[in-house]
Amino acid sequence: MDSAEYDFWLLDLDGTLVDIEQPYIYDVFEKVGQKLDASFTDREAELLWYGIGQARNDLLAEKLIERETFWDTFHEIEQPETRAAATYLYDDASSFVPELDGPVGVVTHCQEYLTRPVLSALDIEDWFDTVVCCTDETGWKPDPEPVQRAMDDLGVGQNGHVGVLVGDDPQDIGAAQNAGLDSVHVRRRVYERLSPRLRDEGEVLSMGADRRVSTLRNL
Repeated sequence: MDSAEYDFWLLDLDGTLVDIEQPYIYDVFEKVGQKLDASFTDREAELLWYGIGQARNDLLAEKLIERETFWDTFHEIEQPETRAAATYLYDDASSFVPELDGPVGVVTHCQEYLTRPVLSALDIEDWFDTVVCCTDETGWKPDPEPVQRAMDDLGVGQNGHVGVLVGDDPQDIGAAQNAGLDSVHVRRRVYERLSPRLRDEGEVLSMGADRRVSTLRNL
């Protein structure tokens, strides 16, 4: 895959371009658990954080925690400055994204009050021509609406431009497909360690990305 094949690039943020120090994840979910009168192992905390496919929702259902209650509590616990300080940029992202030709955008489930401080702390705000943070209003990936909103912001929507979306989650791949874009799955972690049904012959492999890579340098 040559970057010249595409007129524009859309990228997921968490787990694709940036990631979080593990102790931060464990600390956040210890506090979330205290609020919800629940406990999470380290593996469960990581699964809730990365939320690959439907695995997060399955775990919440198993623990009898309502999704809305979970997210309200999670966002109450998270503080932008602390989140930003614990976030790091993948090395391959720092060499890949600035070299892309054409418009570049981010479509992320991370909320704006957290996203902006992260981009600022990492000094990468100027990498992107648009940043779309999903909400109930925009829809959530794999809904194509936030992807289409990013395309409209870039001036490449419904006018013959060819684009691609890169992400680490089946929801990213689904959003790309639903919006009529090519898709790239970047595999950042051993998913089956978090949930057995995410083993290679299961959900991760079958999500239908046009290309699967272990590093952005492969692109």
